[in-house]
Amino acid sequence: MKTVFPLYSEYPQHIQALISSALGAVQPEEAVQRKLSRNGGRIVVGSTEYDLGPGRVFLVGAGKASGRMGIAAWEILGDLLEEGILITKDSGEGDPLPAYRSRLPESIKVFKASHPVSDDRGIEATVAIETMLARTMENDLVLCLISGGASSLMTRPIIPLADWQRLVTVLLASGCPINELNSVRRQIDSVKGGGLLELAAPAACASLILSDVVGNPLEVIGSGPTIAIKENPQVARLILNRYGVADELPEEVWKRLDSALNRVEDSEPVDTPEAFNCIIGDVKGAAMAAATTASQLGFSTQLLTCHLEGEAREVGKVAASLAKDARPGTCLILGGETTVTLRGHGHGGRNQETVLAAAIALDNVKYVVVASFATDGEDGPTASAGAFATGSTLSDASVEGLDPLEYLENNDSNAFFTRVGGLLHTGPTGTNVNDLLFIFRYEE
Repeated sequence: MKTVFPLYSEYPQHIQALISSALGAVQPEEAVQRKLSRNGGRIVVGSTEYDLGPGRVFLVGAGKASGRMGIAAWEILGDLLEEGILITKDSGEGDPLPAYRSRLPESIKVFKASHPVSDDRGIEATVAIETMLARTMENDLVLCLISGGASSLMTRPIIPLADWQRLVTVLLASGCPINELNSVRRQIDSVKGGGLLELAAPAACASLILSDVVGNPLEVIGSGPTIAIKENPQVARLILNRYGVADELPEEVWKRLDSALNRVEDSEPVDTPEAFNCIIGDVKGAAMAAATTASQLGFSTQLLTCHLEGEAREVGKVAASLAKDARPGTCLILGGETTVTLRGHGHGGRNQETVLAAAIALDNVKYVVVASFATDGEDGPTASAGAFATGSTLSDASVEGLDPLEYLENNDSNAFFTRVGGLLHTGPTGTNVNDLLFIFRYEE
């Protein structure tokens, strides 16, 4: 009996079905509900129970999912919450901030700030957190809600803001991976690397964390605000030298940065109790949900990895190779996050660049589709979540008179797919657990 494979003509519906199921598996509200509960004056966070007695609960949230996580925490804890501050990304047009505020009491304030480069609003919101936590006492609990974007949104750099912005901009453009970027951030930002934990003292501190970092290393997610860690400034200097930061920064900025690292080296560690930290969602959950849907659609499905990393354009070539070798009726899924080294002055994102590189390698290969998207719905500084390409994408580009290699070298993937077609749009999703890459091979 002949096997009936999914139809190539239906690939747009297949992409959307996998995206929907992946995002549905990492909804912030449901993730919080699975790990947070109350019974009278007792609160259970993950596997740890807190008996408040006369104590109070202070809520701190930072990241792209903090609004939705905060609403869930409020609905569960209600009158146990004394006060709270949430910092979320300014998403521009269609920003969900008014909706968040309408569902929260006045005692929980919501700020918005800039991502991926911090601005003065993020500092202002962080100062408000410091002021709030100055009131904590020994019987209190500080409940922290950390999600992707927290490193930019909750910030108190020990160098001038303009210097901080220059530094982060240079590192982002260099292709520096997030673990190294956040290693530098932890050492020159007072709220990172356990800084929030220090502010919470003498209260107990517990964190619910929606991970946007491959492998879920706690000290990297949000730059580890509730993870007490003694940093070695020499590591930061090695990272800065590896990516040629000194050559990209004005001399006076570099001197201030070096002076700040010297102060970190000379500082004494602060003795604070450890926080309870609980991962409540990550890319693996999203990938497994997408894999289940792909199987239900009739594909022979494999989840290859949830640790995908590397230069976006190189990952795109690998994706094309996997597509060429895949058997008909196959769907391959990979989760993780690539990086982009800026060589040009175009407009794009890591997912769009991955797919553009794949499209070039798949020229004239029939019945294959590669799609990649960011689970936060915002791929780089664009309004697109990602893109998809087929074996005919380059032919379509030729009709438009476009040179795909030129767009790739200029990091201009968004402009390319705007002209040719293939952009994926979800809008800001209010969650963030890395990226997902789908590879479909259809029957000829």
